[in-house]
Amino acid sequence: MGNYLGSTEQQQQQMLETIGLKNMSELYQDIPKEMLVEKLDIPAGKSEFEVRRILENMGKKNKVFSTIFRGAGAYNHYIPAIVKQISAKEEFMTSYTPYQPEISQGLLQSIFEYQTMICEITGMDATNASVYDGATATAEAINMCLEKKRLKVLISETTNPMTIQTALTYFSSRDIEFVRIPEKNGLTDLSVLREQLDDTSACFIVQQPNYYGGIENVEAMAELVHEAKAKFIMNVNPVASTVLQTAGEVNADIAVGDSQPFGLPLAFGGPYIGFIATKEKMIRKLPGRIAGETVDEAGNRAFVLTLQAREQHIRREKAASNICSNQALCALTNAAYMSTMGARGIQEVAGQCYSKAHYLADQLGLIQGVERTNDSPFFHEFTMTFPVADTVILSKLEEHDILGGYPTDQGLLWCVTEMNTKEQMDEVVSLVKEACNQ
Repeated sequence: MGNYLGSTEQQQQQMLETIGLKNMSELYQDIPKEMLVEKLDIPAGKSEFEVRRILENMGKKNKVFSTIFRGAGAYNHYIPAIVKQISAKEEFMTSYTPYQPEISQGLLQSIFEYQTMICEITGMDATNASVYDGATATAEAINMCLEKKRLKVLISETTNPMTIQTALTYFSSRDIEFVRIPEKNGLTDLSVLREQLDDTSACFIVQQPNYYGGIENVEAMAELVHEAKAKFIMNVNPVASTVLQTAGEVNADIAVGDSQPFGLPLAFGGPYIGFIATKEKMIRKLPGRIAGETVDEAGNRAFVLTLQAREQHIRREKAASNICSNQALCALTNAAYMSTMGARGIQEVAGQCYSKAHYLADQLGLIQGVERTNDSPFFHEFTMTFPVADTVILSKLEEHDILGGYPTDQGLLWCVTEMNTKEQMDEVVSLVKEACNQ
């Protein structure tokens, strides 16, 4: 088959030495050893058919639960059949970057429609044509806020730990000060935030609803941050944004998040899609691409990539970001989902998530020794502690093909969506009682 790499072994070695590494394996030194595989256990001399069968048997080791009560950043929502049908069309599935607008009108329109709907949901003026995921979007938003004399980044500890880690990784080679604002009763401690804000603060990031499910007082946060002349970044769940105050309504400077809930399956972790939406005054700092609407020579509606002067592939070393691609197929899927569901449909999803989550929390709370970790208001996720080890609860549920809450330092983090029925929730409560010997 030949070597698909365009560089020779000698050139590869030179590149490794340039970045201070001895071999390829050192590129993966930050990955836990138990997650690395030396090679697949496939005997030599097997045909393609035989190899495929071996790999399929390996895949059967994955556990796919029929009932899911876990979120923590990836959410199990219903996806109408038409969404998958549209996104699977070959003209969308095989399309690449629309550099030539005259022959890319369909793809450009799908991106434009996606951007428009994200702006409507976040209450912001403009958004880009997507980035890789919500964590990447958060890191890129921080980059938009950094200034010569403002290199202090404040981030709430109620933010998803993986998002925080992504941001730290992004700026690990730069002299950026990161300050974590602690939580109090499941929410960001506003008194500490007030103390830490000063004239060196570039921005403050909070997740809404937060990692533990709590609904943050974002209006008060926005006031505090803007008093310090810093930027306020909200990492939002787009489903929750249809019933909670939007980023635009609380005067946030940037809204980021992962729109995986809009038509993308869990898919063992991806691909997902991140969005960055902002006010008009910061639009030129947006990384990635922006599709714009215009008219052609005949006056017909047409679409183009706009603000090209700030595109990373043109600015090169002057670029503030290395994001130069987008999740076009995922964005199309998002647009198809939002169009199919409509505003009322998505709000109905949000309403069911909220009411069902509160039902489960109330029913679990009736079990002796089971308590919510805090009493903060929540959307569709909440944490609870149990009189027995979390592993006992999860193992009991797993025996019945149910994926329970996610273990955190605050207890098990439960998530309920429109996919969960009353019968499923009642079964969880019954099984938890058994696990607690009641």
